[in-house]
Parts: sequence; structure tokens; C-alpha cells
Amino acid sequence: MEHLTPGLVSWASILERDTRAQAEQTAEMPFIHPHVALMPDAHLGLGATVGSVIPTLGAIIPAAVGVDIGCGMIAVRTQYAVDDLPRDRRPVREAIERAIPLNAGAANRSVSRDHTEERLQRLRELAAEAGFDPTTYAGRWELQLGTLGSGNHFIEVTADEGGGVWLFLHSGSRGVGNKIAQKHIAVAREACAGVDLPHRDLAYLTEGTEQFDAYIREMRWAQTYALLNREEMMDRVVRQFGEWVGGGVQRVEEINCHHNYTEPEHHYGRDVWLSRKGAINAEAGRPGLIPGSMGTASYVVVGKGDATSLNSAPHGAGREYSRTRARKTFTAADLRSAMVGIEYRDTDAFIDEIPAAYKDIDQVMADAADLVEVRHVLRQLVNVKGD
Repeated sequence: MEHLTPGLVSWASILERDTRAQAEQTAEMPFIHPHVALMPDAHLGLGATVGSVIPTLGAIIPAAVGVDIGCGMIAVRTQYAVDDLPRDRRPVREAIERAIPLNAGAANRSVSRDHTEERLQRLRELAAEAGFDPTTYAGRWELQLGTLGSGNHFIEVTADEGGGVWLFLHSGSRGVGNKIAQKHIAVAREACAGVDLPHRDLAYLTEGTEQFDAYIREMRWAQTYALLNREEMMDRVVRQFGEWVGGGVQRVEEINCHHNYTEPEHHYGRDVWLSRKGAINAEAGRPGLIPGSMGTASYVVVGKGDATSLNSAPHGAGREYSRTRARKTFTAADLRSAMVGIEYRDTDAFIDEIPAAYKDIDQVMADAADLVEVRHVLRQLVNVKGD
């Protein structure tokens, strides 16, 4: 841990100058209490740094929550061991790819399962309680429940250090969450039209205003959408995996956690809105998930409740190369070398997701030693991604 300025505390041993400068801008906002906490995986983001924890009094910065509201992880530990699995892993990858639409704009063709409709009905009811119609943001929001998206979102079959098999995936609130975020970021900019801001994406909404209340209602709905989206996909992954191994799947353990979200919490004697933009809740005893990149380890952890970090921990490896720079630097052959032994779809579309484009996850976890205890280290057997 390092105190960079009076309002900024960092756990990142690898911290680019531009990232630090961006975090310092956020820390200078007058309603920060007590400080911004930078996680070990911190890197540049929209307005606010990805991998930062931002506590605010009486205000909220929509861009500090991010555009993928509720993005996070879900993992299921099964009763199976690696030795129980068929040798050919390609069929399960292809089965998952058939069951779950993968790409950025992808949607289901129809809603055909009872568990999907049950989740959609819950979301309809919650939207009605929140006083808005999600269709005004995304006409296909219902058909996107149970879809992955692209970029760093993934589905994996993994094995822990003892050979136990886990199912693991990463996704968020899809198109509807993105549209909700973009709308309220724009509203915040309008609300701050006469305010001297360090950056326009640090525009904020003030508690007690109609704009603030509308954002909180819709943002919380999107967080629930993201949580249920992961549950829906995991149901499908479990079904496809069970058919592949030829037996039922016992969910020995299940963890579902956000890493792009805001919640009211109590820190340093005050009630704050705590925005974790690329960070997980690591209060004492709380289970969490920290993924690496598509060819490296992921971690099942439990929080230590470090007060200075605002009970937080990193959400992953964090990018070291932008997508554009990664595509200019690495090749499909480099990606194949990094993915030896892992079943994945071999395509140039994933070059910008090569493990070398990310920070060293082992270093990130070493930096987070005071924040979480590692329970399991997961290594990929099968990787599924969207273009």
C-alpha cells in the first residue's frame, strides 16, 4: 500500500503515469470521503480509472460506475475431477457456443425455458417498481438475457490445484445496461454544465435531485439484470457440461459477484456511495472471484476486510496494452503459443485478448495479499469467448 497523495491510496506496484494522473483527478473531487483506493490492476478508464474504489458523499459519478453496470463473475464448483472428463474437450466448447449467444450484439432467437422466463418476469416487475420501461433503452433486452458479449467476457471450464473442476464465466448487463449508463452519464454532464470539472466524465449527480434518484433506480435494476444474466448463462453451461460428461452436475459451491457497481456503505464514520469500478467487495469473510486473462490463472478468494482499501480487492489482471496496441504487437501465432493445452476457438479476433496484453496476474495477486486470502487457483481447460 502506498499513499500517493492525501486523497489517493494505491496497492498497484505497476502503475502507469497516465493512470495515476487520472486517479488523482478523481481524488480531487470535493465529495470524496475519505480517499480513492487504487487496486493492483488499475488502468485507464472512461473518466474514472478502472480498478478504483470511489467513496462519495451526497453525490455519485455515473462514469465511475462504468458503462457495463453490474459486470462481474460467477463460478460453480462441480463434483467432478479432471480425470472424470472426456479427453476431447472440443465438443463441450462447441456445445456452450451453441447454447449461449456470444458476440456484442448477439441475442437469443426466443425465450424457451421456464427459468429464463422466471428471471425475465422478475426483471419486468423490478422495472415497474423502479418506474421505467427497459425497452426504451434496448428493444431486445429480454432476448439478451443469457448472452455473453465480447471483449474480455468469457466462459471457462477450469481446474483447481486439487484437480477439482469449476465452471466460470464473466459478463454484465449487456446492451440495456450500457444504454442506461450512457444516458445518465449524459444527464450528469448536463447537470454539471456550469461546474469546473477536471474531466467532463467526472460529471456527477447530486443526492436529493430527481436525476440522482432516477439513476440509482435504473442502475440498481441493471445490476440485478447482470446478476441474473450470469445465473442464466451458468444454467446453460451446467446443462451442456452435464451432457458432455454424461451425468448430472452438483453445484458444490456457487459464487456470483459484481465488480462494476455502486452500493451505500459505511466507511470511516460516514455513510457513502461506494463505486467499485473494476473491484470486488472484499469485506472480511466474503467470497470473491478474480479472473486472469484467457490463458492464465483465475482465483477464488475470501476477503480480509482491509479498512484502508474500503473492503475492496482487484477484479482481474487489468490491461497493460490497449486493444489497438495489442493488435499491432502480437500475432495469432503468439496467441496459439499462449493457449497451448487449452481448448479454444482459434481466431484472429482474440489477438487483443492475448494474456501478454494484460498485467501479470501473479503480481496483481501478490499486491493484493493484504486484501484477500486465496482459496483456490483455477487453470483453464476450455475457453469460450465472443468475437
